Amino acid sequence: MDKNANIYVAGGQTLIGAALLRQLEQQGYKHLAGLPPAEPDLTDREQVSDFFASNKPDYVFLAAGKSGGISANQKYPADLMLDNLLVVCNVIDCAYRCGVKKLLYLASSCSYPKHSPQPMQVESLMTGNLEPTNEAYAVAKIAGIKLCQAYCQQYGANFISGIPANAFGIGDDFSLEESHVIPALIRKMHEAKIADAEFVEIWGTGTPRREFILADDLADACLFIMDKYDEKKPINIGGGLDLSIKELAELIKDAVGYRGLLRFDTRKPDGMPLKALDSSKLSSMGWQPKTSFYAAVSLTYDWFLSNCQASIATGVQ
Repeated sequence: MDKNANIYVAGGQTLIGAALLRQLEQQGYKHLAGLPPAEPDLTDREQVSDFFASNKPDYVFLAAGKSGGISANQKYPADLMLDNLLVVCNVIDCAYRCGVKKLLYLASSCSYPKHSPQPMQVESLMTGNLEPTNEAYAVAKIAGIKLCQAYCQQYGANFISGIPANAFGIGDDFSLEESHVIPALIRKMHEAKIADAEFVEIWGTGTPRREFILADDLADACLFIMDKYDEKKPINIGGGLDLSIKELAELIKDAVGYRGLLRFDTRKPDGMPLKALDSSKLSSMGWQPKTSFYAAVSLTYDWFLSNCQASIATGVQ
């Protein structure tokens, strides 16, 4: 991408979108369209069409769409599926009609079958049943991948897809209702530390394993992929480290400084037993994450302390 190219990050207020905007600014890209709060409602076809016609972006990073942890996926499957379907249909089609040079769509590791061979390879997509707790969301993310491929096939559009590991970091959602596992555990551990609570209760058995990546490292990988990758086949974007939920909880407990016990509620669902990505393609191209996992968790906790704990204590969040 030329440093003077017009670039649009769809979903600039999301965790990954905000990280993409930081990376673009840090790497010297000067023309960023639709910066929050000026971004259109991406579920509204007319707003999206008008935005693309007015701004004419050269490159698009599609990081928009509602997401959440197991609790949110169980409570709001229709909301999550509809929002993501509307976003991909509107953004991808308007990008094509307005002559976008290249688009990178970010899907989700939830797109893989529940019992996919590990580490997960893109060849496993659509070869088995999805994890029931996030099936609706996963189907919408798969639709985004397939829509990019369809526009490549029918129109020759350079629309590519990436499948990231579980992202976390600065600007994460720490609400207990809709957050993912790392911000949820950080908040729980912090509140237990402040209250001098005897234990923290954690969903599931603690045995499922997940791969994580700091959002800013993921954003750096996205810029790398936008420059270096042009295949129709999606590319995995992993951090290279997978941990059990129990191992993760122990690590976060240490980072937060909580000294109590961890109790696992085995009545709650575990989700997929293992989600680790085969990111050998990306590694062979020369990209590696820059931040160690413990440093990334500490960075996220520091951001939480500076930006979230006061609002949580007063019941605002």
